[in-house]
Amino acid sequence: MRFSEIFGIGLEQPQLDFVDIEPDRDTPLFIDPFAISLKGDAWSEICHSHISHFFQTALDHIRAGRDQQARLMLNGLSEPNETCLGLSQGAPAGRGVGGRQAFDLYESLAASQAARTGLLEELAECDLFVPGIGSDKISDITTNIIRRPLIEYTQAQCALHSIPLRGEYPSGRYWDMDAGAWRQEYVRLPVVAQKRLILVPKYTVRRKMALDSQEFYSQHILNFIQQEEFERRSPLVRVLASGERRPPTKKKLKEHFPFSKDFVARFSEAHPEVLENYKRFYSGIEGAQGPLRHEEFDSDFDEGMFARALSASLPNIPPGNADADRYHTFIMGALEFIFWPNLIYPKKEYEVNEGRKRIDVVYTNAAQDGFFWRAHTAHDIASRLIMVECKNYSKDPVNPEFDQLSGRFGANRGQLGLLLYRNVDNYDRLCARCRDTAQDGRGFMIALGDQQVIEFLDLIADGQRTAIDARLQAIFNRLIG
Repeated sequence: MRFSEIFGIGLEQPQLDFVDIEPDRDTPLFIDPFAISLKGDAWSEICHSHISHFFQTALDHIRAGRDQQARLMLNGLSEPNETCLGLSQGAPAGRGVGGRQAFDLYESLAASQAARTGLLEELAECDLFVPGIGSDKISDITTNIIRRPLIEYTQAQCALHSIPLRGEYPSGRYWDMDAGAWRQEYVRLPVVAQKRLILVPKYTVRRKMALDSQEFYSQHILNFIQQEEFERRSPLVRVLASGERRPPTKKKLKEHFPFSKDFVARFSEAHPEVLENYKRFYSGIEGAQGPLRHEEFDSDFDEGMFARALSASLPNIPPGNADADRYHTFIMGALEFIFWPNLIYPKKEYEVNEGRKRIDVVYTNAAQDGFFWRAHTAHDIASRLIMVECKNYSKDPVNPEFDQLSGRFGANRGQLGLLLYRNVDNYDRLCARCRDTAQDGRGFMIALGDQQVIEFLDLIADGQRTAIDARLQAIFNRLIG
């Protein structure tokens, strides 16, 4: 059973912000530090800072000959079974870096040409340059370093979905950047069959690491050498019977330039532009920055069918206080499904003004294009966080509901929010109230009723997900027009 089923959340993977793990076996996904480094949201920036600090400190010790300090740092790594991610067969057992493997990790780094010369700068690059360190170990090392942010994320998701926390349990070691040392404390966590669990944002995981040594070698290094050999008319160049010259085959190049991570390191040191182009290439293509598509979590997932099911179920939730929680849960799942990966890391009843006010749900704005990106670039609206209020009322939203959401806005929190409601008799009057709030300088509210939510879901069902952006922009234009 998956985590969501065990705790009766009532939502499926496309409606959840975290990887819906099975506690009794590993899910073949990895936490990718390169994907984390490309993100601009606050949580990813915190994680990237910790990863960079740990790895640079370890490399500095190795390069300076401080072997004891380097070994002590690496010996603090353990096998993180709590996330249930990786390639273990059967029950999660960690493939990580504890005990003897921590010593092997030190030996690999200490012997690496890339580490000695300064070419190696990021943990993610270990897969390119360091023998014996692949996706599973890099993911495990990353999990160790950012365990504290992952625990805080887990606790927030459990609060969001009313999942009980148990303990106090040892957190496991995490990297304390301020102290420059490993720390451990007692924390409350979800527990299944006496096993502590740590949830991982699906925003941070990949099926394989973005930086892959074999791919870099085959698709980038050999392509470069192929062209270089052709231009200098090397003996490897093929000459056809017609006299036409052709570049050497990759098979022939592999014989003369066999793959090894030391070779990749030497080549990258001689041709740093090829490495930079490779990293730039992967940071720019769809999916390279971390988030997987819904179907990549489940090969049998049918997005259109799922959207139709959600669209059909919303009208079956009665308005009124008795079904407020049911509506609230539905909306959280629907927003996750509709706006993924632009809105992430939902938190429930986010406290503001020292706890005197609460917001139903707050999302982090992680958009890098589309409406939520334009809100803070083209329109200069503070929108690092997107506030959401859900009103399962049978009557039209009126001034108190608008005042409630607008009162949550602030320069630091943001000036953009979503007001979710059921139905309205006079939509023009509703838009006028939102426009009044915007023109008074009290923030921008996008009002979405059942009609709009169902319209978005129907667009997804018809394979027109990208059209949602234009619908959102049209609603927003009524606020500023």
